[in-house]
Amino acid sequence: MDKTIRRPQSLSGALAVPGDKSISHRSLILNAIAGGTATITGLSDGGDVRSTAGCLRAMGVSIEPLGEPGSFRVGGRGSQLQEPADMLDAGNSGTSMRLLSGLLAGQDFLAVLTGDGSLRSRPMGRVVQPLQQMGASIMGRQANTLAPLAIRGGSLRSIEYAMPVASAQVKSCLMLAGLAADGPTVLRQPALSRDHTERMMSAMGARIETDDLALTLYPGELNPVDVAVPGDISSAAFWMVAGLIHPNARVTITGVGLNPSRAGIIDALQMMGAGDALRLENRRIEGGEPVADVVASSGSLQGIELGGEIIPIMIDELPVLSVAACFAEGVTTIRDAAELRVKESDRIATTVSELSRMGADIAARDDGMVIRGVGGLAGADVESHQDHRLAMSLAIAGLAAAGDTVIHGAEDAAVSYPVFWEHLDTLAG
Repeated sequence: MDKTIRRPQSLSGALAVPGDKSISHRSLILNAIAGGTATITGLSDGGDVRSTAGCLRAMGVSIEPLGEPGSFRVGGRGSQLQEPADMLDAGNSGTSMRLLSGLLAGQDFLAVLTGDGSLRSRPMGRVVQPLQQMGASIMGRQANTLAPLAIRGGSLRSIEYAMPVASAQVKSCLMLAGLAADGPTVLRQPALSRDHTERMMSAMGARIETDDLALTLYPGELNPVDVAVPGDISSAAFWMVAGLIHPNARVTITGVGLNPSRAGIIDALQMMGAGDALRLENRRIEGGEPVADVVASSGSLQGIELGGEIIPIMIDELPVLSVAACFAEGVTTIRDAAELRVKESDRIATTVSELSRMGADIAARDDGMVIRGVGGLAGADVESHQDHRLAMSLAIAGLAAAGDTVIHGAEDAAVSYPVFWEHLDTLAG
């Protein structure tokens, strides 16, 4: 699908973004292996979360829709999942593939996890290798580093593992496996990553101890817990940037989750000088997670150096931050972000190539990008590269660019944000 974007005279309105994708995945997976029934509200309707739900249903988990959109009742099966009769399809979702690998490692049956062409090219050795250390039998393509993955689990042993990358997906995978291990699993992280799994497991009765960057999980059963999923800050980030870079904008995003391990985009935009143009209102706690309404208005931004510990907590927002950097004054340097190269696309290469088409002064480096603010962009024909975040980032660029921007592959936004284009049209009037 092609979508044509042009800069509107103004950008204004209020909207609620879809439920947080990370919390949605975990609310389904963890309640699926709990001993009872739980209700989830605000569940993301994106393709990634639907993939997780489909895989769980194939293992006998009851996930029943309730009356309200995004509301479901999950019937947990405890540790007694059912052997699937066919391959489990994770679609385009790396979260589904990696977290379900950890879940399956603790199940005493054979399962095969696959996905679309993009997912089958993404690195899985980072979860396969430690799961094999725990005793799971896993086979995959290219020396067990690529899907499809054939997993026969059960009888796991505890390990102490130094994680080579700060990855919430790897950490969560090993925590899921650790619930079924024969002793405590110790994970040593190089830096903090999003902590939704720790929060939710703790609320469900798991024993977890933390000491700086070390995490110890003790095996055990989970109790079901009702989850109210807050708005996804990764989705809200698009409208934050749109509000800041459009010359006549005021956008309110309601009910956004502001978990400290996810809110790096707020910090980065404030480092760029957003100031009062980016405000948090109506702060509150919902379902154990900090939540607020975010108001973004037209502002002026400055280039910054971005690297180190902030990168893992805003890795998904870096493409749209690169758009903001194009409109900033001065140079923005992004480093320590090599993880971008193994996302749905090589997000360093694709972000550079597509924003360059729009007149950006942007260059790739091995672990990031250098962007010289040019004060504006020009409309162009651009490609999504089958990457939902790139498609939406280019749309935000188009909202502030001069002339028409045509996005090829615009349908890819539905992977995480099915109503993105409707929301864009609403704000653009």
